[in-house]
Amino acid sequence: MLLQQHQKLDQKNQDQEHLVWCFLEVFSGEGGIQSYVKNLLEAYQKNIIPIQSPSTRNINPKSKVLILRDFPGCSNPFETPSSPFEFEYFKSQNPTWGRIKLATALLTYLIQYRPQRVLCGHINLAHLVQTICQPLGIPYTVLTYGKEVWEPLPKKYQKALQNADQIWTISRYSRDQACIANQLNPNQFQMLPCMVDGELFTPSPKPQALIKRYGLQDARVLMTVARLWKGDPYKGVDVTIRALSQIVQVFPDVKYLVIGRGDDQPRLQELAQDLGVSDRVVFAGFVPTEELVDHYRVCDGYVMPSQEGFGIVYLEAMACEKPVIAGDNDGSAEPLQDGKLGWQVPHRDVDAVAQACIELLKGEDQRCNGPWLRQQSLASFGKPAFQNRVQQLLQQKVV
Repeated sequence: MLLQQHQKLDQKNQDQEHLVWCFLEVFSGEGGIQSYVKNLLEAYQKNIIPIQSPSTRNINPKSKVLILRDFPGCSNPFETPSSPFEFEYFKSQNPTWGRIKLATALLTYLIQYRPQRVLCGHINLAHLVQTICQPLGIPYTVLTYGKEVWEPLPKKYQKALQNADQIWTISRYSRDQACIANQLNPNQFQMLPCMVDGELFTPSPKPQALIKRYGLQDARVLMTVARLWKGDPYKGVDVTIRALSQIVQVFPDVKYLVIGRGDDQPRLQELAQDLGVSDRVVFAGFVPTEELVDHYRVCDGYVMPSQEGFGIVYLEAMACEKPVIAGDNDGSAEPLQDGKLGWQVPHRDVDAVAQACIELLKGEDQRCNGPWLRQQSLASFGKPAFQNRVQQLLQQKVV
């Protein structure tokens, strides 16, 4: 009996651990993709069973992680003696040389260890991974996040996706956009939605220091967190500014807190001035990640009628027990559970945004029930749910 249990543990370790991961950048930059990858690595580490006594020759007890644009010494919390990962970095002054070194390391590892599969963390590495994996008969999975696969890709990247054993993505919307643009089979896709850390994003009374900093005393506060870039004007900040004149007729004390920075801010400030609502719009600029939770706590509702691949910000707001407004034709359908947990409105419709904001501030809808919002969102998108989903995906057999 003990021998059988031991053999089962060995087999599970071989199935789960014998992987290779290839990423563009994880620890030397910040962004949605980087956060997603860190959550994925943490989930894998959480699910792994420590190896007892590997019985198969040429099995590396650690999963190899190759990262093109990171460098030795970057802040990597997974690089510990007990980590299930072995990291190798390829940042180079010459990007081509960096890719050559990564490709050489990947080929060498695949020949030596014959892993179960390779997980490719970005479309920009997919052609390289396909070129090396396919002749060796090793399956590969491509992780996609959002807009990077929503437009027609060069043929070599389309082929890399079409020949992947699986494609993981964060939402049905992102899957559908990628399929339309790049002639992909929806059956290739597996859903791995973003997660929210319910231990970090928690409800609390409005922080008085922030109320004072932004002049929000006795105000009902709507809030958006977004990069204010001219090249990505679809976050809906301008639409919400235009909606303020209607909202103020019902709630004269309303103010709009905009968190983020970028080259579109002057246009937005001028728009608020032209519409006579500049005294109600507060541009907070950049807010460090560690201060973000207090900013969610200061608002009465989160508003971002946008076009998102998913929209982790909606989950962060709901985990802080704040009601949310999103677009009605994007990946936010996932965190809002198709409108069950929040308002979905046409993302460029000023009247619809204004009406949703008014309903939200009235607080009479079930979607304004903070404790219920937190419970529902964490049940589907909290850390345990994410970790369970990663385990399910990694236990699936590939051919």
